[in-house]
Amino acid sequence: MSGNKKKGGSTPRGGLHVRVKTAKKRSISSTRWLQRQLNDPYVRRAQAEGYRSRAAYKLIELDEKFSFLKKARAVVDLGITPGGWSQVVRKTNPRAQVAGIDLLACEPIDGVTILEMDFMDDTAPDALIEALGTRPDLVLSDMAANTVGHPQTDHLRTIALAETAADFAVQNLQPGGSFVAKVFAGGADRELLTLLKRHFTTVKHAKPPASRKGSPELYVIAQGFKEAVAKGD
Repeated sequence: MSGNKKKGGSTPRGGLHVRVKTAKKRSISSTRWLQRQLNDPYVRRAQAEGYRSRAAYKLIELDEKFSFLKKARAVVDLGITPGGWSQVVRKTNPRAQVAGIDLLACEPIDGVTILEMDFMDDTAPDALIEALGTRPDLVLSDMAANTVGHPQTDHLRTIALAETAADFAVQNLQPGGSFVAKVFAGGADRELLTLLKRHFTTVKHAKPPASRKGSPELYVIAQGFKEAVAKGD
């Protein structure tokens, strides 16, 4: 784990460049994606260190900067599949209990209860709290809507998921808890930020080095949940 390294120390070094030939049944875009994956140092590092996806390093790098994992004892992972974020939680803090949810199936992870269902289902919030056995002190969301290729639409759909995740956090977090969620750059997150700034002591944006340079994704990190404000709603 790279938590003890200096800032920026978790960025892996590149290796030999791999070229991928376009097969008859493979499109040019698929060939480019495969070549990018094969040459991605985060992908290679994830394979070497046993993480299920390169996204694990986004959480590692965010935690290096904001330190929200080691003190967490009850964690909800929204959009858990394939499980890289929950793996990081359990490796960083083996005492933490985790409940995750996703529409897609996720292979079992020690210490993690996984619900295969839609987080937008009305029964999902209660199911998560029941699975966790207590209110969370950390809510993580790496959820993103399936992209349609239209930046503004993709941004709005992902912000809607982040707002739903934030509402869940506000309704269920323990005092002092934290919320970390993916958003897309685009300027439509004003309502989300207003909600978070009202309910948390600090709210900041960050783009971890593991996020691809061309990606519009950012992460919002809200810390110091103020329960008294939530009860007054």
